[in-house]
Amino acid sequence: MSVDLSMYRLIMEASLIVQLVMVILVVASVLSWLVILVKARTIKAANRTADEFEERFWSGVDLAHLYDGIRRKPEMSGMEHVFSSGFKEFLRVRQHPTHVVDATHRSMRVAISRESEELERYLQFLATVGSTSPYIGLFGTVWGIMHAFLGLAGAQQATLAMVAPGIAEALIATALGLFAAIPAVIAYNRFASDVDRVLGRLENFSDEFVSLLGRQSVSRDSTAGQE
Repeated sequence: MSVDLSMYRLIMEASLIVQLVMVILVVASVLSWLVILVKARTIKAANRTADEFEERFWSGVDLAHLYDGIRRKPEMSGMEHVFSSGFKEFLRVRQHPTHVVDATHRSMRVAISRESEELERYLQFLATVGSTSPYIGLFGTVWGIMHAFLGLAGAQQATLAMVAPGIAEALIATALGLFAAIPAVIAYNRFASDVDRVLGRLENFSDEFVSLLGRQSVSRDSTAGQE
C-alpha cells in the first residue's frame, strides 16, 4: 500500500495542534523577514546620513549656518539630531561658560539615547523568534509523533506505513522552527553589532563636538580677558 507523503497533504492532514504550530512558525518567519528588511534599510540610512553630515561638519562650515539648515528639516535623525540637540543647548547656556560643556554633553547624550531606542526597535523580536522557534517546532514534533503512535493503539498489526505520515508531519514542524529561527538569530547578531558601531560613531562625534565647543569657549574667554 502506497502512502501519499507530499508536503501539501502532510500539512493538510496534520492534527490541529501541529497545524497551529506550523501557522505560528510561518507567521513568525514572515514577520522576522519584514523586520530584517526594515532594519537593514534603517541602519544603512543611519550610516549614510552620518557620513554625509560628518563630511559637512568637518569641511569648515559655520556651525550656526549648519544648525539653521538642519533645524528647518521636517525630520532629523542620527548625527544630525545629536548635533542639533547639542548646539541648541549650547546656544541656550553659552552665556554661562562654566556650564556650557556639561549642559551640551547631557543634551547630546539624551539625543543619542533616543537614537539608540530607534535603532534597537524590533531587535528584541528577532531575538525572541530566534530563541523560541526551535522549541515551538519541537513541541509540534513531539505532539505529532505522540499523535502518530496513539493511532496504533487499536491496530491489529503495526507497520511503518501507518506511522510514517504522522512522523513526517511532526518533522515538518521541526524544520519550520529552524527555518524561522536561523535567519532571526543571524540577523539579530549582525544588527546588534551594526547598531553598536553606529552608536559608537554618535558617541565619538559627541565627544569631539563637546571638546570643540570647550576649546572655543576657552579661546573666547581668553580673548575677552585680554580686551
